[in-house]
Amino acid sequence: MSASQDTKQLLHLVIGGELSSLDGVEFKDLSKVDIVGVYPNYAAAHAAWKAKAQATVDQAQTRYFVVHLHRLLDPSTGQH
Repeated sequence: MSASQDTKQLLHLVIGGELSSLDGVEFKDLSKVDIVGVYPNYAAAHAAWKAKAQATVDQAQTRYFVVHLHRLLDPSTGQH
């Protein structure tokens, strides 16, 4: 069995864009949401999130998020 088969794939999605307000998590325009990508683990997703968040630090209403897809696909896993 290869090393990649030994590691369980825990999918994460990184998305972001301009929010309607700083008090919530509703996007101002869904057609402009930036879908950064889907990643096989939290570490890879966090690295992508961090790069995007730092690149948009001067845009106060722009936020990026890590969505734990594996929790939506299999809620019984509480793994990070």
